[in-house]
Amino acid sequence: MIGSPGSRPAEGAPPRPGRLALRHGGRPLVARRRLAAALGSRLPRPGQRIGLLGGSFNPAHAGHRHISLLALQRLGLDGLWWLVSPQNPLKPSAGMAPHAARIARAEKLAKHRDITVTGIESVIGTQATADTLAALTRYFPGVQFVWIMGADNLQQIARWERWPQIFHAAAIAVFDRPTYSHRALAAKAARRFRRARVVGRAVGGLATRPLPAWAFLPIPLSKLSATDLRRLEGG
Repeated sequence: MIGSPGSRPAEGAPPRPGRLALRHGGRPLVARRRLAAALGSRLPRPGQRIGLLGGSFNPAHAGHRHISLLALQRLGLDGLWWLVSPQNPLKPSAGMAPHAARIARAEKLAKHRDITVTGIESVIGTQATADTLAALTRYFPGVQFVWIMGADNLQQIARWERWPQIFHAAAIAVFDRPTYSHRALAAKAARRFRRARVVGRAVGGLATRPLPAWAFLPIPLSKLSATDLRRLEGG
């Protein structure tokens, strides 16, 4: 019986398969079989480099795939997860497609062996990025996570809940977006963590750098956004 003398896992140990072991942030830890199901039975191993691209994916579009493939290549990642959020706290729920429908569309678009589309945030019960990263690092100790985002998000990340914790929970790779680069690099987060910025050839090893560590990656730009795509589709 969980919680009985001698049966409780040591603090800091990964949850035992098939059990609700400790609690994280006031939430019961999720059985590993449920985590595996959310990740297509592809649980990461310690030492692997996993990119995390979070968002509403309302809908997923070519720009998401574009930066995902670049991240896999430039950062030497072993895999990349599209974290399809049940509800982005910074976006209105009006006009938001059902979670399952957004996941299904993202899976149809991704079509790459190293990209995993997942609704794992609904499984582990997190919404804020800081909470998601804290939970993932707890569930998968030794995995080197890299948070992937566009320059527009670097510009406004200071609005996110407990945003400095994000820089201390995972390396961050920021990909350029049209018209955002100058404002993003002058924004509050970039200024606050200016000494943690990784440049040049060292960017390829971003996942293994001591935290905080972040990099800005100029890329061949894709101007298509989810908003543009919904407009084209009449949604």
